[in-house]
Amino acid sequence: MPLCFKWSLGVLLIIASGPLWAGKKVDLDYHVQLMPQSNQAQVRVTLADGSAVRSLDFDLGVPDSYSDFKADGQWQLTPDPEHSRGLWHPGPGKASLTYRVRLNHPLKNGSYDTLMTPTWALFRGEQLVPPASLDQQDGTELVSRLEFELPKGWKSVETAWPRIGKNRFRIDDASRVFDRPTGWMLAGTLGTRRTTLGETEVTVSAPKGQGMHRMDVITLLTFVWPQVQAVFPRNPPKLLIVGAASPMWRGSTADHNSIYLSSVLPLVSESGSSPLLREVVQVFAGINAEPSHEWIVDGLSEYYAIELLRRAGGMSDERYQTLQHRLNAAGKGVTHLRAATVNLAMQARAVTVLQALDREIRLQTHNKRSLDDVSRALMRMDKVNTASFIQLSESVLGGNSSVLDSPLLR
Repeated sequence: MPLCFKWSLGVLLIIASGPLWAGKKVDLDYHVQLMPQSNQAQVRVTLADGSAVRSLDFDLGVPDSYSDFKADGQWQLTPDPEHSRGLWHPGPGKASLTYRVRLNHPLKNGSYDTLMTPTWALFRGEQLVPPASLDQQDGTELVSRLEFELPKGWKSVETAWPRIGKNRFRIDDASRVFDRPTGWMLAGTLGTRRTTLGETEVTVSAPKGQGMHRMDVITLLTFVWPQVQAVFPRNPPKLLIVGAASPMWRGSTADHNSIYLSSVLPLVSESGSSPLLREVVQVFAGINAEPSHEWIVDGLSEYYAIELLRRAGGMSDERYQTLQHRLNAAGKGVTHLRAATVNLAMQARAVTVLQALDREIRLQTHNKRSLDDVSRALMRMDKVNTASFIQLSESVLGGNSSVLDSPLLR
């Protein structure tokens, strides 16, 4: 006789719907109030349903970077001279964590890496929300948004993330489990120029009166853009370039789909190198090196900053030869490239090694392949080191490389 079971309607609904958290989307909102009177930002992290997240374990870095914590649920602060930690167990229902972050970051030479003034602030999104290990319920998807509350008189804010409102942005990073703001950000009374190159919305922005040549930046990018895309087949939805003058740092650096370029730097130097193009290469290539193997990233960035300008017709043969002499002279005394930090002499030597490798590949493959093929292969790797770089290069070359068989790389 067959067995018969009777199930309640509630049990049947649970079985039909699967696990309680399967496919559940939970809003994660970052609200940032900029406070120039104290050179700080007050950040509120809000979960629409705190029970969706078991914990967030924050790496707070050095003491005093973050302060004044208030949390719904449990908060445990563990001070440490180098890496303080904060563990948040959100409470049920709508749960928030509020704190303050110091935005001014002075350097030893008296300049600033990031800075807040009475009329503008230039900073990194990584400062607003520290890195964290996320422990969430299975099947939960956090939908992250960033919103700014600007001081009176401040007109606008720019980030490299998609804008979904006047001062609101969608944060969606497929490479991270915990979506948090990253990249360069700028707020205040700004002068901004925009254009579209390929499939990328390009924005060049700086505080008014800071000497940023916005249209010159756009003109140079327009000039080399086809060459950039020919080498690096990537189309970031947005590219943000921000800049300012003293007391901001006199340099350039790339972050998530964004670039800081000091407004006092030339777009193309007398030597023929371009700090702007060097950072554009870093954004598009997205190549990450293991510690002590940064010569690969730094060398490729400088190599293509020169090469892309040359291919676009922006550098004569005579000027290129002059640049070659300078690179050879600068890197003459370098005996090794693998190191914890890469100085200018090592960078110059790395460029000449890459130029020689490109010539070797073109010669051995009868111009069918080049260093471009190696670079595109590197883009597909999570991390690169010298051994993997040599392996990829020799795979493209079709044999052993005499250029890479060098004490420089050992």
